[in-house]
Amino acid sequence: MESSPFRYGVTVSKAAFTNREPEAQKLESNLIQGINTCIISPRRWGKSSLVEKVVGDIKEKHKDFKVCILDLFTVSSEEEFLELFTREILRASSNKWEEWVKEGKVIFKQLVPKFSIGLDPETDFSVSFDWSELKKHKDEILDLPEKIAKRKKIKFIVCLDEFQNIASFKDFEPFEKKMRAVWQRQKHVSYCLFGSKRHMMNDIFNNPSKPFYRFGDMILLGKISRDKWVSFIQNGFANTGKKIDTKNADLIASSMKLHSWYVQQLAHYTWNKTEMQGTQKEVYNALLELIQANTPFYQKEIEGLSSTQVNLLKAIAADEFQLTSAAVMQKYRLGTPRNVSKNKTTLLNADIIDESDGRYEFLDPAFEMWFRKQFFNQHYLGTERNS
Repeated sequence: MESSPFRYGVTVSKAAFTNREPEAQKLESNLIQGINTCIISPRRWGKSSLVEKVVGDIKEKHKDFKVCILDLFTVSSEEEFLELFTREILRASSNKWEEWVKEGKVIFKQLVPKFSIGLDPETDFSVSFDWSELKKHKDEILDLPEKIAKRKKIKFIVCLDEFQNIASFKDFEPFEKKMRAVWQRQKHVSYCLFGSKRHMMNDIFNNPSKPFYRFGDMILLGKISRDKWVSFIQNGFANTGKKIDTKNADLIASSMKLHSWYVQQLAHYTWNKTEMQGTQKEVYNALLELIQANTPFYQKEIEGLSSTQVNLLKAIAADEFQLTSAAVMQKYRLGTPRNVSKNKTTLLNADIIDESDGRYEFLDPAFEMWFRKQFFNQHYLGTERNS
């Protein structure tokens, strides 16, 4: 059975990766040249896929580069971070566990690493330290990739996903300053920092009072253009022996407002329902399936909001833009101007809405469709269609 050419929910393969050429070229050039790079965009716009694609290309082209990708999503303390950082840097530096142990014992001068090797060293390998000593000599760990790079005459690329999670660490501010102080002196290591909480990431890198202000080049990831998506969708169908015309490929992209995750998801559902030719009927039925699949998440999203926050979303869905006008606040029961301001900030920080040129919109196009159906009884794609 032919596999779907469309992927979502995971970082995409090279075949499913589409049309980020300018960003990919810039990121690859930066990392090779030792320019630290911060990537900022809304969640599910393809940051992780972009990074994995670029560092994969670098490893194929440049054998003197070692790459380490760390996901900080589940890391909740400075100690966890430092131990994870050590393990993954050592793992990236060699494919032999004997070398990991050797490097650790040679490089650390003040710290004594404790190694634990399981039945499968490549997957079951951990390192720990005495926490009282770790607190005093954390520089040794933060400088680990630079030391290894010098010893082995290589270069390191270190990518940190969900970087904004460091803000959840206890007493994170001194640690943040320490990271910046150590990393900015390194000559053989490039850092790529990215995360899914866009407003937190903006505060980390664009706030002059924060240590990581202007730490490196900034890539603001935008949407992939409509024509690129249409071509990608049509090629995906064609490469698997199916067809979809330009109009319906455009319907998939435009109905999902060019949102990477959802365009891939809707294209996959449409492809799955298509025997030979994808028509508007397949697209619409696929959209129903997509929204049904995501409904539990949308319901949970609404349950976590206050009544005035839901009312503010109603006003935004109705294309109101003077949200603090007396008429709008009264019509949608938004409370006081202070309530409106506070709720806007909450929804922005949660990446539920976005602001552009003074207007607000939903970031999640499928959630917006579901919301409009629930609260305004607006049909998907404008009109009901028979399935």
